[in-house]
Amino acid sequence: MIQITEQIAINPREISETFMQAGGPGGQNVNKLSTAVQLRFNLSTSPSLPEDMRARARRLAGQRLNKDGEIIISARRFRTREKNRADALARLVALLRQAAKRPIRRRPTRPGKAAKKRRTDAKTRRGRTKQLRGSYRGED
Repeated sequence: MIQITEQIAINPREISETFMQAGGPGGQNVNKLSTAVQLRFNLSTSPSLPEDMRARARRLAGQRLNKDGEIIISARRFRTREKNRADALARLVALLRQAAKRPIRRRPTRPGKAAKKRRTDAKTRRGRTKQLRGSYRGED
């Protein structure tokens, strides 16, 4: 089981991996070996995730989520298949851990009496400063 939080774990059988050739630098190694990994996790049919977490994960996944409700993560950063697999899995776990956190509801607050007084005093001071900048009517 892949541990997401203390209460939530996903079965490794829910994740499918396909390997492909990676582009970029690496010389002949890139042309011969299939080191890049594409990890797929079906978010919509996973029995391990609660519904509220699933909705947050949908929002967080963004373009990594396809029409079938699968999260697709491609990893091709490293030259070895094992490191790319670990990288893709770590990114999926990080996304699901972030989705597991419930957002804190904002409680609307109002400014206190002292804050209101400071604000009005500052406005009055600023107004006086601007008044002093008026035209000068001295002796001609």
